[in-house]
Amino acid sequence: MIAIDGPSASGKGTVAQRVAARLGLHYLDSGALYRLSAFVALQQRVALDDEAALARLTASLVVRFFGENVFLNQEDVTYSIRSEAVSEGASQIATLPAVRRALLDRQRAFRQPPGLVADGRDMGSVVFPDAVLKIYLTADAGERARRRYKQLIEKGMGANITTLLQDIRHRDARDSARAAAPLQKSDDASLLDTTKLSIDAAVEQVLARYVAAKRVS
Repeated sequence: MIAIDGPSASGKGTVAQRVAARLGLHYLDSGALYRLSAFVALQQRVALDDEAALARLTASLVVRFFGENVFLNQEDVTYSIRSEAVSEGASQIATLPAVRRALLDRQRAFRQPPGLVADGRDMGSVVFPDAVLKIYLTADAGERARRRYKQLIEKGMGANITTLLQDIRHRDARDSARAAAPLQKSDDASLLDTTKLSIDAAVEQVLARYVAAKRVS
């Protein structure tokens, strides 16, 4: 079990996917579950502060992951859940304790042989506290905004880098201040700053730390 946590647009998803592929393990994008909840809530016009309704909605999601693709009720929503509106909504509902409780068991169910690499905000601190390796993967806010901008432009989506930077800083503050499972580096997590690292270099760092962690355990 490898848990990779960190702030928005730090690269943890891409790194986690590649680490999982290299090791032949399953992969969980926990953020996609919150995005899916926000996506459906926006479609059904459920208020993003209606905690009880959102918890019920979250518990009823029919979700499947195939590689990098995310399916909701047989529909590929991989790109639909990456919009800024959905991202903002996901950050809002992630502050709600009832929504987090509704997703806890669902996230833990992804842990199956031969193993799992999970990325998110609280994978190591709450969902998988016994992970053999916990990584806190981060990067400078400006660099994260540039990465997010590039990602959106490459997908043909409009973006403004100044707005993205403001949104990232706002989400960081909200994720860190929330009462339920706030974003923070736990004492037993290994810090990995990717500001000046390529994706390949970050993957190699995680793999090296995994080998060292297994040797110790």
